[in-house]
Amino acid sequence: MNIAFDASPLIGDNISGVGWCEANLTDALMRLHPELNYRFEYFTLRSPEEKVRRMQPFVRENTALHPARFSPIIYRMVTNFVPLPYCAFHGIWADLTHFFNYIVPPFVHGKTIATVHDMVLHAYPETMQKRTRILLQLGLKRSMQRADRIVTDSEFSRSEIIKYYPSMAEKIRVVPCGVDRTRFAPASAQEIEKVREIHHLPKRYFLYLGTLEPRKNLVRLIRAYALLRTQYPDAPALVLAGGKGWQYEKIFQAAAAPDVRGHILFPSYIPPEDMSAIYSGALAFVFPSLYEGFGMPPLEAMACGCPVMTSNAASLPEAVGNAALLCNPMKIKAIAKGMELLLTRESLRSRLIERGFRRALEMSWDAAAEKLYQVYRELYDAKE
Repeated sequence: MNIAFDASPLIGDNISGVGWCEANLTDALMRLHPELNYRFEYFTLRSPEEKVRRMQPFVRENTALHPARFSPIIYRMVTNFVPLPYCAFHGIWADLTHFFNYIVPPFVHGKTIATVHDMVLHAYPETMQKRTRILLQLGLKRSMQRADRIVTDSEFSRSEIIKYYPSMAEKIRVVPCGVDRTRFAPASAQEIEKVREIHHLPKRYFLYLGTLEPRKNLVRLIRAYALLRTQYPDAPALVLAGGKGWQYEKIFQAAAAPDVRGHILFPSYIPPEDMSAIYSGALAFVFPSLYEGFGMPPLEAMACGCPVMTSNAASLPEAVGNAALLCNPMKIKAIAKGMELLLTRESLRSRLIERGFRRALEMSWDAAAEKLYQVYRELYDAKE
């Protein structure tokens, strides 16, 4: 079986959650099923050597790279209006091609799989970047119609897709995300101190790690933190770590309010090699996101021995099981109360840490990759 992966989520300047999902799934799949043939396909016009360099961490002995010399932006835009064949650039090698970021282009050789992570386009369109929203409005339904199978990250997301696109129900398969416990594990005191100094972090802090964008609900988190400080003036700092997304200005404006100014820190993008120590050094991880197709950061924090508070909304309760403190993300007082409990109750933190380790053990990428392999097998066997 020849399996092609769309590598576009892996070749950007910084890898997002979609990219890490693809990286972990493909790595586990290639390791568990070396009998198959794999290749990563992508479009590149500028700096092709740099793209090859960025792909090296994801390539195994049984994996090839197949770049096409064409602008990825132009291809994506043009195919919304003109069915420019994908196979004209990537040929007829693949039996199956998996697109991990929603969109299946026209005329792909063989069977196709699209990963549709969530329905934020319909549930919270105002939290999306305008360009992304327009591209999905133009192409998502057509993409799902082209796909032979739709993979999504949770039962919640499956129900959301069916709610907005009921005709797609029979195509959908759930492949939960996992956590890489070789990358995410408790860091030593020396590692924590080293990374704390590099990123200028205090000894005690609440942590959020992810993109700075509206969907992550960070303005309410900041206001909840301000409310916490009215009762606990010596509360640890709030660290909001991650790259700037869309409409991040409102987050920085909220952090500049007099009651929290100087107590909220923005260390920006955290490189992958520093993430375990950042998680391990935190008093607690706070992730009150409004909407997630799965939500990998809470599991990463759990694997590092960090207690977690997250939303009682969307897929997050499904992802964390009974291993996190849940709060209503729409209510500032509820978020503040959760932070207070994590600050003042050591027994609660200890219980969440213990449960978090167990949850991280349950959610492995190997198990997810085997589920994905069954989807591939189902399609390939039907073809024969």
